[in-house]
Amino acid sequence: MIPTPSTSHLTKEDFRKVYEPAEDTFILLDALEADAEALTRSLSAPLCVEIGSGSGIVTTFLSQIFGSNTGTYIAIDLNPHANRCTVTTGKANGVHIEAIRTSLLSGLRSRLRGNVDVLLFNPPYVPTEEEEEAMAQGKAGIEGSWAGGATGTRLVDELIDDGVISDVLAEGGRCYLVAIKQNDPQGLVRRLKVQGLEAEVVLARRAGGEHLHVVRAIKP
Repeated sequence: MIPTPSTSHLTKEDFRKVYEPAEDTFILLDALEADAEALTRSLSAPLCVEIGSGSGIVTTFLSQIFGSNTGTYIAIDLNPHANRCTVTTGKANGVHIEAIRTSLLSGLRSRLRGNVDVLLFNPPYVPTEEEEEAMAQGKAGIEGSWAGGATGTRLVDELIDDGVISDVLAEGGRCYLVAIKQNDPQGLVRRLKVQGLEAEVVLARRAGGEHLHVVRAIKP
């Protein structure tokens, strides 16, 4: 079993500003651990990118699968507090993470095109009014970690429908997305397939009032 990275260096004040790891975080970790053998067998020096890194625990966990000195780890978040927490979580667990403050892959798509081996996104998935979602994302704070628009998938829709995921993934590259039942995970799978990706729900579980899913897409 791969140990969960330590976040003991983060304080209550930190978690007032960034998303604290919860069940949606841990289902993503479990999906990555389940694929650990396949990931290490096919990738030797991976380029790993996480969108919405929050505390940095997911990227740090992924680095433990490959080895902290193997690969390049880039973590993206619009929240500056998340950028800082991600870097310190990496340091506390012996891995260097490059944190970039931007929205989704804005400004990076051309540089990443065809090069990303693992793309991670635990998006804001709670259905909210469009105006509320826009305000939350505009604040670049913790509110942006949960407000997902009318279907809870506004940011994921942007990545899929604009072809961003299929564009940035390397051959054999993998994308892991977290979704809840209200996001229509099977619909996400179908749309990813339209983009030429091999997609499926690889893990699902109920956590309190939420039915969590992890969608995996692989570029052939």
